[in-house]
Amino acid sequence: MPREHLILFTRYPIAGKAKTRLIPALGAEGAAALQRQLTELTLCRAMALAVARGVSIEVRYEGGTESLMRDWLGPKPRYTPQGEGDLGQRLARAAQSAFDDDAESVVIIGADCPRLDERILHQAFDTLRKIEVVFGPAKDGGYYLVGLRRPMPALFQGIAWSTSSVLADSIATAHSNGCESILLNTLPDVDEPPDLADWQSVQAQLQRVSVIIPTLNEAAHLAETLRHVAAAHPHEIIIVDGGSTDDTIHIATESGAKVVHSERGRGRQLNTGAAQATGEHLFFLHADTLPPSNFTSAIVDTLRSPQTIAGAFRFTLREPRPPASLIIESLTRWRSERRQLPYGDQGLFIRRAMFEALGRFAEWPMLEDIDFICCARRHGKIVIHPDAVQTSARRWQQHGVLRTFLRHQMILLVYFAGVSPSRLARWR
Repeated sequence: MPREHLILFTRYPIAGKAKTRLIPALGAEGAAALQRQLTELTLCRAMALAVARGVSIEVRYEGGTESLMRDWLGPKPRYTPQGEGDLGQRLARAAQSAFDDDAESVVIIGADCPRLDERILHQAFDTLRKIEVVFGPAKDGGYYLVGLRRPMPALFQGIAWSTSSVLADSIATAHSNGCESILLNTLPDVDEPPDLADWQSVQAQLQRVSVIIPTLNEAAHLAETLRHVAAAHPHEIIIVDGGSTDDTIHIATESGAKVVHSERGRGRQLNTGAAQATGEHLFFLHADTLPPSNFTSAIVDTLRSPQTIAGAFRFTLREPRPPASLIIESLTRWRSERRQLPYGDQGLFIRRAMFEALGRFAEWPMLEDIDFICCARRHGKIVIHPDAVQTSARRWQQHGVLRTFLRHQMILLVYFAGVSPSRLARWR
C-alpha cells in the first residue's frame, strides 16, 4: 500500500470569523456553528478512510490554537497552522511538507463540501496510483479536492482564488507542466446563502438511523421491542431472521419492518442486515431489548464527534428483576464505561462507513460483539450514552445471578487468554 496523506483545510469556528459570507443568512453564531458541523462531518469521513486504508490525516487550521483544535476534534489527526500567504501559498506549503515527510500521494480537501464522502476520497487516492493530478470540481468553478503524486508548486501559482475560473486555470497549469489530470464528480460547496438548501438536504440524510435486529424464535419479546423502536421513527427497521419456527416473521411483517433471511448466527445476521441498510448510522439491537425513547437523536448526536468511533447505551434490566440486579447493572456500567467494553445487549451503534472500514462483525458462534468493540476502540472512543436500554432479565432468572455472572466472566477470561469462540461455543 502506498504511503497516502490526507490534509483537511479548515478554520476554528469563531463567531464573526467563520463562514462570513453566510452571516447575513445565519448570523455570526449560526455561521460558526455551520463551520463546526461541516468540519466534524468531513473529519468523521476522513477517519473512516484512515481506518480502511491506513491514510495519515493532517488538519491545517486557521484561527484558534493546536490545543483548541485537539479539544474540539480529538488527538488522532496531526494539527498544523496554515501559516501566512494566500490560499495558493498555503496549499503549496502543505503539499510540499507532506512530500518532505515521504508521502507518495497527497490529497487536500476543504470542509465546505458536505457531499464529499468516503467513496470519493477512496477514488481520489486510487486515481493517484496512475495519474499525477486529480481534481474534485465544485459547482462554483473552484475545486473541493486536489490530489498530487509529486510536489507541484506551480499548480498553485497565478490563480485568481475565489473566482469561477479557479478549476479551469488549475487544469491549464497542470497541462502546461506536462501533467495529465482527472476530474472526479462535480459537487456543491456551502459558501453562499443559496447553498444552504443543499446543506439542509444533506442534514436530513445524516439523521437516518437504520435499526438492525437479529432474530431466532423471538415471538415472545419482538412485538414490544418493535413498538418501542417504531415510536422513535427511525429511517428503517430491518429484522434479520435466522430460521424462526414461531411467529417471529409474522410479528415483524405486521409491524411494517423489513424482513431479511440469513443463515443462523448473530454475527452473520448482523452483517446481513448492515448490508441491506441505507441509513447513515447503524443501530444493532437485540430482540428482547427496549431502546430509550429518544434513541435516534441520541445516536446522531453521539456519533457527530470525530473522536467517537462507536457507542452504546447504559445497561438496565427489565422487570421482574432478580434481587441482585443493582449489582449486575453497576458491574456492567463499570465494564462498559471504564473499560469501553459494552456488550451487544446495550445496543451498539456506529456510522455505517466506519462499520465497513472496521471489517464488520466476525461471523463466530459467540463473542462477535466483544471482538468488534475491541477492534473499534483501537481507533477512538467508545461512548456510553447516559440513557438506558432495558434488557430482558430472562437469562439471570433462568440460571441465577451468581452463576450467570461467573459464567460470563469465565468465558471472557478464557477468550482473552486465546481460546477460540468456536471452541468456547462447544463448552457452553
